[in-house]
Amino acid sequence: MPSVDAKPGNFTFDLDKTALIVIDMQRDFLMPGGFGESLGNDVSQLRRTIEPLAALIAAWRSQGLPIIHTREGHKPDLSDCPPAKLNRGAPSQRIGDPGAFGRILIQGEYGHDIIDELQPVGDEVVIDKPGKGAFYATDLSEILEKSGVTSLIVTGVTTEVCVHTTVREANDRGYECLVLADCVGSYFPEFQQVGLQMIAAQGGIFGWVAESPAVISAIQE
Repeated sequence: MPSVDAKPGNFTFDLDKTALIVIDMQRDFLMPGGFGESLGNDVSQLRRTIEPLAALIAAWRSQGLPIIHTREGHKPDLSDCPPAKLNRGAPSQRIGDPGAFGRILIQGEYGHDIIDELQPVGDEVVIDKPGKGAFYATDLSEILEKSGVTSLIVTGVTTEVCVHTTVREANDRGYECLVLADCVGSYFPEFQQVGLQMIAAQGGIFGWVAESPAVISAIQE
């Protein structure tokens, strides 16, 4: 089985039981002029993940391995968006409000979809999630169980929010998670650093942390 040099120790995984999960690489979050930037964030902190993640996805696809993409967003009528989430943020910059790329974080809008560089292909699964974690109010658990997946290679944005929430949820469900430092990103460098440290702390309390070239090399051997 492939083994990757990681923190806090080597991460060994069965290719037949491992899926790559790509979290929320959406235009609203990553594109200049979009929702993320409108909040005063530096989107370059997220966009640095695109090149290594594209290389990882290409290598993963070349091996015929499963990829699951997620998108955070809500129904156009906002019936799946609780008031505690809907009322966050400044007026005119809330979920459902008009943005540069359509209504903010609304399913079917241009900004809600995945960036062009990382668009899903073929039969790759795309999960629309109304929360931060990929398991909440989705069929991710059923998809993983049906496929016999026990390990997840976790990528996407943002490190301290949707990535962390998903890894914590996965850990509670018994999945072993490897988070790739160069393929996850935060608008805040300090959150990126601490978020990764938290995952691997205490002997890997939530999972392991590595870099994508190590995974690419391991699956191509």
